[in-house]
Amino acid sequence: MALLAEHNVTAIPGRRVVEVYDADAYLGDEAALDAAEVQVVAGNGYHLYLLSLQPDMKVQVTIRIWDTPPAPPTECEGHVDISLESETGTLVIGQLDRGPAAEITLPRPGVYEGHAWWINRQAAADYYDTTLDQLTDESPDDWLTDAWNNCPVTERYVLDLAYSREPEPIDDEGI
Repeated sequence: MALLAEHNVTAIPGRRVVEVYDADAYLGDEAALDAAEVQVVAGNGYHLYLLSLQPDMKVQVTIRIWDTPPAPPTECEGHVDISLESETGTLVIGQLDRGPAAEITLPRPGVYEGHAWWINRQAAADYYDTTLDQLTDESPDDWLTDAWNNCPVTERYVLDLAYSREPEPIDDEGI
């Protein structure tokens, strides 16, 4: 297993969602978003949704490209198999109601397969809920922002992917 590329992006999960999709294939999918409610990470082949348990604190999204993805670590909270097609070779990491957090360039366009795994999702949610419970009318204006910026754990989602094949050809007749 050789690591070919690694990209780390910090994003805020607007409405609890971080998206990963091809730069030219922004196709929202309600069924995939609903599936993420159960699976944590779900997609339709062109668009992945990563579902956090909180909407305001930064999360770390790591996309690693391997020749063969390693197994998810035993200490992860969960994992799921994924597939993502990128015709352009550029992925957007989007913050659902805040716009793009970053764009990354893949080694080449194509279909990438592997798995997603996550860690500290529940711990970040617990910190978020506890912090909101401690908020009072007397709390300074910047208290909540400081709390979000000083979370003691980093909620992290990792996509371990390997190139699988060329992207599907586009049918230009209907355009």
